[in-house]
Amino acid sequence: MNKRTCVSLVVMVCLAAVPAFAQQGPDEVSGSAQFGTSKPLKDLPIDKGGKEKIKKEKYEPKKVDVADGLQPGAPDPALQQVTINAAATTSVNNWDGVGIGGGYTPDAAPPDTNGAVGGPVVGGVSSQYVHWVNEAYAVYDTASGSIIAGPTLGKQIWSTFPATDPCRVYNDGDPIVQWDKINRRWILTQFAVSQGANSGYRQCVAVSQTENATGAYNLYAFNYGTNFNDYPKVGVGTDGNYYVTYNMFRRGKTFNGGWVCAWNGAAMRAGTNPAGIQQCWSTTSASLLPADLDTGYAASVTPRDVWVINATTNALAIRKLHVDFANSANSTLSAATNVAVAAYSRACGGGTCIPQPSTTQQLDSLGDRLMYRLVHRQFAGYDALFVSHSVTSGGVTGIRWYELRTPGATTPTVFQQGTYQPDANYRWMSSGAWDKQGNLVVGYSVSSSTVKPDVRFSSRAPGDPLGTLGGETAIAPATRGSQLPNLARWGDYAAMSVDPADDCTMYFTTEYLQNDGSFNWSTRIGRVKVSGCL
Repeated sequence: MNKRTCVSLVVMVCLAAVPAFAQQGPDEVSGSAQFGTSKPLKDLPIDKGGKEKIKKEKYEPKKVDVADGLQPGAPDPALQQVTINAAATTSVNNWDGVGIGGGYTPDAAPPDTNGAVGGPVVGGVSSQYVHWVNEAYAVYDTASGSIIAGPTLGKQIWSTFPATDPCRVYNDGDPIVQWDKINRRWILTQFAVSQGANSGYRQCVAVSQTENATGAYNLYAFNYGTNFNDYPKVGVGTDGNYYVTYNMFRRGKTFNGGWVCAWNGAAMRAGTNPAGIQQCWSTTSASLLPADLDTGYAASVTPRDVWVINATTNALAIRKLHVDFANSANSTLSAATNVAVAAYSRACGGGTCIPQPSTTQQLDSLGDRLMYRLVHRQFAGYDALFVSHSVTSGGVTGIRWYELRTPGATTPTVFQQGTYQPDANYRWMSSGAWDKQGNLVVGYSVSSSTVKPDVRFSSRAPGDPLGTLGGETAIAPATRGSQLPNLARWGDYAAMSVDPADDCTMYFTTEYLQNDGSFNWSTRIGRVKVSGCL
């Protein structure tokens, strides 16, 4: 299978054709090209942005490998046909995150909005929410929504690296924030790619030394050589390790496969750098997602191998990854199993078609891929996975979502699925999660020729009819704007996270505009809890 293993502190690029059977051992085993310790985040300089004379639209090469499975105009077989009441919600509280209205003036677009809830427990709930967008982060107090650290440029976390290190020099974004619910640590990561292939594309990673997001972090930098590590997505495994997927592009241009890499969580929490701290596999698929564990502190967790999923024509391709950091020869990535889903066509053919009022500028749907996160939760008697994406439905775009279940370690199968498209508005950029009682909340963006881009969520209780979501609640201000020419990018992702302290309260964040414009985006953080979840 033309597979080689590389052991080096500087990653060598070793690609392999994807076998038609389980791949024994990773394509690549490596250490960090640079590692160290950060200053406490609370001591890093505040930066309010707005310094770039020329605003930047973030470049993203695309690889679309999902063919539409429905003929144009064909009805969506998973379209929700009945109307149900949403699961009643309480504790709805919203505030502006990093961006206009959140103390930061954007210098780039889109914001790539994401965040996570965690940190010290105060009064039975987590006290911190870390919000990171292109190109800055802030730490918020969950009780008041006030900033307790930041906004600060993302690259400042790696300011203790050598002066010429790309992670210290370049603030390139595509950030992800994760809260490790088992070990109570923060994982912060973004890429450094402006230096180009000749110096090696890098992923910059920080793991907190304590549960406090404003403290010091253990720092790492992984070098992928001539492969541009685009669209990183991170999941925390039940084994305490961290998993990341990429769309790899040779020198930033030619698609070179979807990669899934495992990071040694124990080593990164300890601040050590063993040679085998990272293991990577290459595939021919694009836009993979690693499963990401949701669990309450009071719940027990059964270790599982990590599921990795991507969308393919009318199916979800599911792989299972087993990692052994003591002996990489025992690590395996299974062949993909295609689990059939209701036929669908990608939103906007995978591209741009979302309309807005008072402008001809349309927005990018990112309908060519599954949306972050791939949620993994263990309920009594079964494991469940949730994932969603945007599809064409009824002449507009809707949210297609799936619940997969497995009684244990076997390949998950579809338990329920649905397309939420209750009216003539376009819906896209979704993210969802369950609370401990199985209530599901899904957040997303909404727009049309008469509705300026809005932020909404819908919900369902576990006893509701399968494949259904209830009515919507808006969490953006009533006064909003349209994104004007010539900027189509939106998102590129959103994030729903669940507070593991009470395992009930959910936080959703995504983009909106307060007024018409091109590089004047705002972000919204919405907190919600389904009534009766205690």
